[in-house]
Amino acid sequence: MVNRPGARVRQVRVAFGTDEQTPVTNAMAAHLVEAGHQVDLLADPAPWPEVGRVVGEAVAAGQADRGVVCCWTGTGVSIAANKVAGVRAALCVDAETARGARRWNRANIVALSLRLTTEQVAGEILDAFFATEPDPDEADMIARLG
Repeated sequence: MVNRPGARVRQVRVAFGTDEQTPVTNAMAAHLVEAGHQVDLLADPAPWPEVGRVVGEAVAAGQADRGVVCCWTGTGVSIAANKVAGVRAALCVDAETARGARRWNRANIVALSLRLTTEQVAGEILDAFFATEPDPDEADMIARLG
């Protein structure tokens, strides 16, 4: 279910990793903390394959409810995270894609491109990703993903 504006967003434990510390990654971590989430910086910075693996393992093991991973394109960390069983990492470039990744795919990690993402857009993506729950009407389709 999508949380509507003004609705209370459930605070979650977030595993955060990036292959490069930038003003955008700093702003993302601060944005999550300001929203009341517990943020664990697991890979900051680290090589992108390690970022995806470490964050993916934390989410899959239940040490974090959701994850955020970043690299130059976002593609590498999303591929690396998706190698971990139980991970559904989605590369998102805007809020609607992030909302859909949660709603229709039950994504548990959002991947962002450091090349394309501004602080403003990152905040919008994170807000959408963390405010949206999977749509129960999509349960059969989500189950097909394995």
